[in-house]
Amino acid sequence: MPGCAWDLRIIVYDLTAALRQESPGMSRTSHRQRIHDTIRSRILRAEIGPEDRLVDTVIATEMGVSRMPVREALMQLVSEGYLEGTSRGFSLPSLSHERVLDIYLLRRLLEPHAAACAAQSRSEEALAKMKEAVAASAATLETGEFEPFLRASELYRNTWLAEVPNPELRAAIHRLSGQVQTVRLLTMRDPDAHRAVIAGQKALLDAIIRKDALEAANCTLRYVFAGEASYRAQNIDNKSHDQG
Repeated sequence: MPGCAWDLRIIVYDLTAALRQESPGMSRTSHRQRIHDTIRSRILRAEIGPEDRLVDTVIATEMGVSRMPVREALMQLVSEGYLEGTSRGFSLPSLSHERVLDIYLLRRLLEPHAAACAAQSRSEEALAKMKEAVAASAATLETGEFEPFLRASELYRNTWLAEVPNPELRAAIHRLSGQVQTVRLLTMRDPDAHRAVIAGQKALLDAIIRKDALEAANCTLRYVFAGEASYRAQNIDNKSHDQG
């Protein structure tokens, strides 16, 4: 399948480099967590596409590790909603239109409260990272580069989420993000959505700077609604194209 082997080689290279940093006696649990974290990061950066297949035996052989920690890492990603098992390996979830809308509903329920909590508890270090990320994201409006925009957006989102005191809430939001990554990749490439995302980032950053929990919640709710509207518009366009 075109593109799949290249993505898999990138993943294997990064995993091998990461494992070399560990001690020779590193446990299977440590291997599993490093493999899990690396693959998850690549999913969130849209470096693994819907056509790609991750095969545990191939990854294990290329890395020179046993199959078990690779399998455990992939199964953990399945349980978290980032991957699903197929007859040919693991892939990004195949989402129906109804399931995507259900996920947006859950995001509207969870993310505004999380943003309000982050606004109240944020650290100066996190604030500096968010400012840096928003500046990098905004710079892509001039260049039109998509990959730097995705990386900056991921840094921004991960930074404010890390300031949410409730670990279960953080984990739930991360799981939802993983499930809709393919949808986000589709919508964020749209120029109007690109501008809307950056405007939303700036608005939330301003609320967090002022520690305005109510405005942070409102900004986030508007942001999620805008994302859903962009998805619905893209979905209608795709259906019209298919019917044409």
